[in-house]
Amino acid sequence: MNERSSVGDLAEKLRDELIRYSPGGKLPSSRVLVERYHVSPVTVTRALAQLAAEGLVVTRPGAGAFRAERRPAAAPAGDTSWQEVSLSAAATADSVPRTVDASGVLATLAAPPAGVVELNGGYLHPGLQPERALSAALARAGRRPGAWGRPPVEGLPELREWFARGIGPTVTAADVLITAGGQPALTTALRALAPPGAPVLVESPTYPGLLAVARAAGLRPVPVPVDADGVRTELLAAAFEATGARVLVCQPLFQNPTGAVLAAGRRPEVLRIARAAGAFVVEDDFARRLGHDDAPPLPRPLAADDPDGVVVHVGSLTKICSPSLRVGALAARGPVLDRLRAIHVVESFFVPRPLQEAALELVGSPAWHRHLRTVAAALRNRRDTLAAAVAGNLPELVLPTVPYGGHHLWLRLPDGTDEAALHAAALRAGAAIAAGRPYYSAEPPAGALRLSFAAVADPADLVEGARRLRTAYDEIRTPRALRG
Repeated sequence: MNERSSVGDLAEKLRDELIRYSPGGKLPSSRVLVERYHVSPVTVTRALAQLAAEGLVVTRPGAGAFRAERRPAAAPAGDTSWQEVSLSAAATADSVPRTVDASGVLATLAAPPAGVVELNGGYLHPGLQPERALSAALARAGRRPGAWGRPPVEGLPELREWFARGIGPTVTAADVLITAGGQPALTTALRALAPPGAPVLVESPTYPGLLAVARAAGLRPVPVPVDADGVRTELLAAAFEATGARVLVCQPLFQNPTGAVLAAGRRPEVLRIARAAGAFVVEDDFARRLGHDDAPPLPRPLAADDPDGVVVHVGSLTKICSPSLRVGALAARGPVLDRLRAIHVVESFFVPRPLQEAALELVGSPAWHRHLRTVAAALRNRRDTLAAAVAGNLPELVLPTVPYGGHHLWLRLPDGTDEAALHAAALRAGAAIAAGRPYYSAEPPAGALRLSFAAVADPADLVEGARRLRTAYDEIRTPRALRG
């Protein structure tokens, strides 16, 4: 049983036990709970923390855990209906509504219920994360002189230099800003490059978090279709001409969700087309370190072949390490860098120095390259396991591209399949999946779903997840009258 389900199971048992205690009554010690339920001390600590967050338990350092006092009667609910008027009052016929659908993002952040196979995760399972190396790096970072002091607003010079080396020889530390992960970097880039109401070209399909960022900034995402070779350049040129857009956001390497890699012949075309339109290309290079161990040599970032400052490059350590290592980078050349820096400083001042120091310690340690090799082998094995399990259990689904990087498969559903119904049926069957609709900024050409192979504890879970998805698919395809 994985740690997450153990915590949930123990928390449920402790909820049932609470009725035995009066308000303020002391619960058994952590040592007793460990022995009684045959779990680890960490599981006990996390289960008690979960109950404390629910208001059922109060923990007192050095004293133990106690049943919480009875809650006072809830105050009468206020009337918040006035907010509907206030939030929409600024909208005009020419403005873009700033409502945000975060469902696609939340699907990758929310932990599924205990016992559900997590095929919709957006991060590596804790078993694939370098937790020991991260803990050691954080401990070493905390001992550095000035570790808790104020860092330069652009980021530590050594960390900026490390990110610059990963982009290419033409990029220097002076071109780099350290950010709190890739998502804030995208937010800063879009705010710097496009005014509210402006169109921004996005790949179709694309990462739901990008669509949410764009719409929250009042921008209009305009789709440009992607095929097995990346964004279609003939349609890109037409989109720039038709919309007057000055920004394209793309993922040239292991595109999310399709896994496509921008073909060699299209790479210079993207830069040429954007330069002719007087536009910027925001290169979201989120998966640079997620290549599988059977991958060919990876193409350089677009920014490495961009002497004219067309590309604003986004990189991050989060996906390859841990969702809590919120360290990323923006790289750009020319006057746009000053604007990026100004917006970054206004929004967040700087990334906390201990986190930057820990990132430096991690990437400079021998454990870093061992971690990269371990993840590359594990992701290839999981990719093959899930692809085979889907082919064996769900031959109706089409897998256009078997990626050699990233952590998910993008599958096309048979015509007429109800995505929402499949999503709900899969959850009932014990598998959490990501429906394809949130990945499109306009009407999707066909039904699809994204299956992650990185978030489960063991590759065997992927086989079980595919089996459960088969059950869900059969449920929605069977006429209601025949279900009994």
